[in-house]
Amino acid sequence: MKTLLLDSSEAGIKKAGEILRDGGLVGIPTETVYGLAANALNAKSVLKIFAAKGRPADNPLIVHIADFDDIKRFALVSEIPKAAVKLAEKFWPGPLTMIMKKSDAVCNEVSAGLDTVAIRFPSHPVAQAIIRAADVPLAAPSANLSGSPSPTTAMHVMNDMNGKIEAVVDGGVCDVGVESTVITLAGDTPRVLRPGGVTVEQLAEVLGKVDVDDAVLHKLADGKRAASPGMKYKHYAPKANVKLLKCSDDAYIEYINSHAASDVAALCCDEDIPFLKVKTFSLGKRGDYLSQAHRLFDELRKLDENPDVKVAYSRLPSVDGVGMAVYNRLIRAAGFEVIDLEK
Repeated sequence: MKTLLLDSSEAGIKKAGEILRDGGLVGIPTETVYGLAANALNAKSVLKIFAAKGRPADNPLIVHIADFDDIKRFALVSEIPKAAVKLAEKFWPGPLTMIMKKSDAVCNEVSAGLDTVAIRFPSHPVAQAIIRAADVPLAAPSANLSGSPSPTTAMHVMNDMNGKIEAVVDGGVCDVGVESTVITLAGDTPRVLRPGGVTVEQLAEVLGKVDVDDAVLHKLADGKRAASPGMKYKHYAPKANVKLLKCSDDAYIEYINSHAASDVAALCCDEDIPFLKVKTFSLGKRGDYLSQAHRLFDELRKLDENPDVKVAYSRLPSVDGVGMAVYNRLIRAAGFEVIDLEK
């Protein structure tokens, strides 16, 4: 299969819509990361996503819409929570996915057999235009090989998916840089299943009490099904072995320099670079978690462009604000391997 690289012109968007409507796969830009889109109403098309990514079929997908009223097609109208309306008014379109009880319009291939559906209204104008051009809702996980860092540029998608899908639409670099926040509204208390650009603190301002699922910051319990994308054990990982250090800034630099070698690198902050004796991949300024989220996957992919690097050390981030999203992605990229220097 030859994968077309389309621009985001009217002609490119029209072509992408035709491919999706006809049952093909297209890599599309969103404000979070690039998505691998298929017609969410076509079970055969949805199955192609799992094959192209090498993604386990028990990992649910997110349905992307371009009109709030579409939520009534996929969620049980009688059980659309008032919280969903409040959140949509505040954060949609935007990087927030809401999970609700699903309607019969949602096929099992999208929901991974669960009785819920995840729905998002992206803010990226090209994503919205493609959904409207396709004239169908789109099921779209991140457009990367399963388990590897998510793509934030069209070329990232081409590197992973060239020859496996029909087309990729180049809509530039993604603004947020990590996947959407996922909150489930299907239980008694709203619960965050995956942190992202919309923070727990922002959600709590709208809803009051908001819980954070234990699997956000810890390994998913054995035997527990993933209720959201991104809850699997190891995810977002480069080929190099990522190890997280729980320590002060000075201890981080001292530890890495004491382990300096040609196959060691640092996922660090700008302020660390002058003091480190290894190859560096900077996430931005210390404490600027918006910048770190934006750059994280790009830097993890740059690690893969340096095959001599076998180990990359990163500082354990804060879990405040967008820092929780960076923490969540790094802890999974590291397979939950944390070296606690404070002990």
